[in-house]
Amino acid sequence: MGAPGFPGSGFSRSRQIPGWSEPTARKWMGVFRRMRTWSRMNAAVRAVVRMGIYTGAKVYFIYEGYQGMVDGGNNIMEANWESVSSILQVGGTIIGSARCKAFRTREGRLKAAHNLVQLGITNLCVIGGDGSLTGANIFRGEWSMLLEELARDGKISKEDVQKYGHLNIVGMVGSIDNDFCGTDMTIGTDSALHRIIEVVDAIMTTAQSHQRTFVLEVMGRHCGYLALVSALACGADWVFLPESPPEEGWQETMCIKLSENRARKKRLNIIIVCEGAIDTQNKPITSEQIRELVVKQLGYDTRVTILGHVQRGGTPSAFDRILASRMGVEAVVALLQATPETPACVVSLNGNQAVRLPLMECVQMTQGVQKAMDERRFSNAVQLRGRSFEGNLSIYKQLAIKKPDSQITKSGFNVAVINVGAPAAGMNAAVRSAVRVGISEGHKMFAIYDGFEGFAKGQIKEIGWSDVGGWTGQGGSILGTKRILPGKYLEDIAAQIRTHSINALLIIGGFEGYLGLLELSAARGKHEEFCVPMVMVPATVSNNVPGSDFSIGADTALNTITDTCDRIKQSASGTKRRVFIIETMGGYCGYLANMGALAAGADAAYIFEEPFDIRDLQSNVEHLTEKMKTCIQRGLVIRNENCNENYTTDFIYQLYSEEGKGVFDCRKNVLGHMQQGGAPSPFDRNFGTKISARAMQWITGKLKEAQGKGRKFVNDDSVCVLGICQRNLLFQPVAELKEKTDFEHRIPKEQWWLKLRPLMKILAKYKASYEVSDMSQLEHVHTGPEEPAAI
Repeated sequence: MGAPGFPGSGFSRSRQIPGWSEPTARKWMGVFRRMRTWSRMNAAVRAVVRMGIYTGAKVYFIYEGYQGMVDGGNNIMEANWESVSSILQVGGTIIGSARCKAFRTREGRLKAAHNLVQLGITNLCVIGGDGSLTGANIFRGEWSMLLEELARDGKISKEDVQKYGHLNIVGMVGSIDNDFCGTDMTIGTDSALHRIIEVVDAIMTTAQSHQRTFVLEVMGRHCGYLALVSALACGADWVFLPESPPEEGWQETMCIKLSENRARKKRLNIIIVCEGAIDTQNKPITSEQIRELVVKQLGYDTRVTILGHVQRGGTPSAFDRILASRMGVEAVVALLQATPETPACVVSLNGNQAVRLPLMECVQMTQGVQKAMDERRFSNAVQLRGRSFEGNLSIYKQLAIKKPDSQITKSGFNVAVINVGAPAAGMNAAVRSAVRVGISEGHKMFAIYDGFEGFAKGQIKEIGWSDVGGWTGQGGSILGTKRILPGKYLEDIAAQIRTHSINALLIIGGFEGYLGLLELSAARGKHEEFCVPMVMVPATVSNNVPGSDFSIGADTALNTITDTCDRIKQSASGTKRRVFIIETMGGYCGYLANMGALAAGADAAYIFEEPFDIRDLQSNVEHLTEKMKTCIQRGLVIRNENCNENYTTDFIYQLYSEEGKGVFDCRKNVLGHMQQGGAPSPFDRNFGTKISARAMQWITGKLKEAQGKGRKFVNDDSVCVLGICQRNLLFQPVAELKEKTDFEHRIPKEQWWLKLRPLMKILAKYKASYEVSDMSQLEHVHTGPEEPAAI
């Protein structure tokens, strides 16, 4: 981590924000108003404030949303760096939110304009839902007329009208419901999913003991995203959504499904109900109605759990903190780049990329979903929600409802699934998804136990639909996984492929899985048994597999790191002037260290990808010494385990302890294998489920293409890694990925998250050059032909 002014940041200044090197004269502030979205806004508030101050702008808090803007006075206060310290782990928003009838009137907006002009504020960052953002756009459209009226009334001068004649608006969407079109994920959604899955996991324990049926009601008055993804993440038996009501006669169909599951020795049933669930006639379907139906028709012991406001509370997840930080910084950049001709925009997430979309285009599409539901055009409502929502729904139906064997056309193909490398949370969800999708597409599915070693020894068994029931929430690898590569077992593995007539192979694993895939591909010349479609789904906490921005398991590890850092920081709240040195896993890949530092608000992060020396360590100590003079008298430093051969965790601890004598003391903590354990996060369950299902669909497509043609698979495009790359899901041949791999250090040569490195430094009050987003131009809502990588 470079110190203030550290020249070795490695980031070009050629594409900096206009006016970056000089204090900007602009004044702006953040408005944080939400109607029904008490989500996790503080990371966004922190990013907006600190990025704004970093550029030389004055930043203002507006307390209590639009009501504070109308009331003025102490509701609009200048913010400083310390104003947003120690808020990352706090739910809700530190500046409050309130409904405001006055702002709906022109008189109220006139008062708000007067209050802003008095402080010279002409840039607004608005965090809210479609109602809040629509109000902001109306305000912007009226701005010049409001100023002219204020001038006529003598409340402001004509010079003020000229000086503050244009209002810039940039929005960020904060909603736990994820109900805003144009973005794959809204701030707060992932944290709400954490609360839901925590409850589901707890319920499943007692429900299995007592053979109960649980009806779980989650939020979503108009949007079923939380219910749908929760159902995917826990393997629910049934889900009720407003966008996709059950067909007529659903009562009998659902009861048959529940009884069939019980007949398969499943000890519990989970039914998830969105609070806005309706039938095809737009009549509400309530959780109590469902409970009564199950009790009356089946006689099952059935309980209802309504989560309510639990979903809005609690500590924000690592994903939400990083998302909010990225969006907050991007919003500031958008404001600094705005001109009078720039329309109001909203900062969104498309795959793994921040984009700017026209605010009203997104609002109109969001309102179009509700209109489609009101008019009972439910298929249109699902489409308008986006291809991610549509894909989630399709995969859920395929995984949750097993067709009768008589309705499944047998393909005649055998497909094997194997876990390779270190265990990663979410592997089991991926295996479950692969097995069930494979069975639904007519394949015979085989599980390979204990990695390539088990493959060679014939530890292979056919695996059925019920065998993978309840796997989504279990950590580790039920199949067993080892780091051993296939090289010395090639003949034995080829023999097992012949014995079991395996026609395709799905590898779920880490860097060893990638290396193993390369070895199997290279052996095709000697062993024709390897001339079958082979695809790998990345699963490793290190997130170091080439060909994908994300790996299954990395999010769970990141949450473990973030939770630990939160606890450590809390332990220091009563102990002043203390610095903690935390060591994370990752091998030579600094993903966990860097992103953990961003999510936890660390003061420095040492990673292999950015070399550092003793001068940088000394500069960091000086930086922390200065910090101890403020009201925040604690520090957090994160070190990747292999960031430097000589500057070990013990060395850095001793150096900080010595140099900090009389100013601060030090503690160290090596997180170790706890980062690999635990129940998988909602992100990893959902990501593992979706990406593994897509891998099986690819395998099916390859096998069907060759069916009856008698040809073997010898082309590079039949051995691939499937991953998220910026906006898209891509199948990339391992032959092409070889050129993009640093095999010595087991990392990709280019890593997307390094672009966030300056962001982490800036938010920790270091000097760094932040490159303008590659997608800094305003776009339209994405409707292109590419396969979306929505997460």
